[in-house]
Amino acid sequence: MKTITGIPGSPGIAIGKVFLYTNQNLKVPVYPIEEKEADGEMERLFEAVEKTRNDLQELKERSKKQNGEKDLEIIETHLMILDDPDLADQVRKEVSQQLVNAERALEVVISRTVEALERSADEYLKERTMDFYDVFNRVMHHLLYLERTTLYEIQHQVILVSGTLLPSEVLTLNKTYVKGFALDAGGKTSHTAILARSFEIPAVLGLVDITSQVSSGDVIIADGNEGKVIIRPDRETIEEYVTRLTKWESHEKKLLELHELPAVTTDGHRVHLRANLEIPEEVESALIHGAEGVGLYRSEFLFLKPGEIADEQEQYEAYAKVLKGMGSQLPVTVRTIDVGGDKVIPELQVSDEENPILGWRAVRFCLSRRDIFRTQLKAMLRASVHGQLRIMFPMISGIEELEDVLNELDEVKQECREQEIPFDESIQIGTMIEVPAAALISDIIAQRVDFFSIGTNDLIQYTIAVDRGNEKIAYLYQPFHPGVLRFIRMIIDSGHKAGIPVGMCGEMAGDPLSTVLLLGLGLDEFSMSPAALLEVKRIIRSVNLHEAQELVDDIMEMQSYRDINTYVRKWMNERIKFFKY
Repeated sequence: MKTITGIPGSPGIAIGKVFLYTNQNLKVPVYPIEEKEADGEMERLFEAVEKTRNDLQELKERSKKQNGEKDLEIIETHLMILDDPDLADQVRKEVSQQLVNAERALEVVISRTVEALERSADEYLKERTMDFYDVFNRVMHHLLYLERTTLYEIQHQVILVSGTLLPSEVLTLNKTYVKGFALDAGGKTSHTAILARSFEIPAVLGLVDITSQVSSGDVIIADGNEGKVIIRPDRETIEEYVTRLTKWESHEKKLLELHELPAVTTDGHRVHLRANLEIPEEVESALIHGAEGVGLYRSEFLFLKPGEIADEQEQYEAYAKVLKGMGSQLPVTVRTIDVGGDKVIPELQVSDEENPILGWRAVRFCLSRRDIFRTQLKAMLRASVHGQLRIMFPMISGIEELEDVLNELDEVKQECREQEIPFDESIQIGTMIEVPAAALISDIIAQRVDFFSIGTNDLIQYTIAVDRGNEKIAYLYQPFHPGVLRFIRMIIDSGHKAGIPVGMCGEMAGDPLSTVLLLGLGLDEFSMSPAALLEVKRIIRSVNLHEAQELVDDIMEMQSYRDINTYVRKWMNERIKFFKY
């Protein structure tokens, strides 16, 4: 028996036999060609592309029958990659200039694109590389005249073990029989992880080398709650996890009973729990878990499709889809595009920077590319007639930036009026507070906006001056650092004095250990991954506001994040019955 630890990608526990899937590993042939053969190589490529297009259309129809309209966005993304004229031009240039075969040329171009995305410090962008690999593998199979093993043919219950699992492969698998995933690679923001959560399939990712440690037929346990896999467990361990699984399923069933209940404390204090969404397909999961709207809808996915920037109509349709899905009574907060600096998107021609985290990104990028910014604002305004759309600007550091973006918005509004394009004239405008300078002048910013949303992911690393992606100093990334907590209290107090609600959309909002503390600090809106909503709601409904405020009074007197961590954990364990399996 052996235990290996990875990343918890989708909650739940799976116990079963391994189905080892390594179909995606291809050996790409490399050989020289003569100049006169270049056109023939491109013809071979286009034939393979056409066959791949047909495959994807079939997959689209099959997925629609199985899952309805959900998850079709991923297939559409793959079709756009396939039809990207810029990629085709790059392959043609590689074939004609380097005089190599089509397979090698395609491999070089895809590798170049993937490397650009992998240089990003943004995990979401890094995970998009799998979409390119997915399309690459499909085209390559046709170029090499190889048959693809389909996961749809699985006819017995298994845990799928693979190096990586491409999004289209997740869509084709037989979900009746696949009980869990255990993958060498992948992260929480990958399409594979998103789909696993959507299908409620337990998943452990980032296991590094599990494919080399198991064989098909081995029994394993995939614990998506703790992010670990137990290989060839003994009978006692299996019995233990069967009991844990039963408890987990019972716990999840009880949480779902809270679906329609409000997030209100025992003494009647009401807060709102909203969802963070990466893609439109997550709306269904948000509603199932009782989300009272969307607190953060990241718009970056619209700019990740290669070859072109999403046009106004495409953006409008994406925003409208989420608004319609959430219903007219629930707010949807769309964050304007947050790219630049460390977020590499070749089509936007973001330059290399020595310190990208502090560089040309978010509103700074938007104000230098006003054509892109205004197109997005117009699409948002058009979509606002379909529900309660709220616009949120990221990384505001001073009042000058805020005034600039508000002026741009006013001009786009006037353009819509002149063109007789309807939009919500009372649309709410807010800012993320994630820069220490913005926190310090939050009282000033609050006079010009309708709401705040605290972005703790960046606020924490900027406040403590710690790169959370740097393994050597990651231990310094502490949400309970006294400086961070003082900033949070300052931001909430500034918002309340100005009469505006204050929310939080960073990871801290979905951390059950932070719930009562944030409640006591006065947070009005918690926005998080849909899967975290009901546990946070359960905690809120089990305490009263007064004791939460007393907790804040106690910890604000402390000087060390270690002391605060210990105190909060002890306080929570004494008063909250945490799920233990």
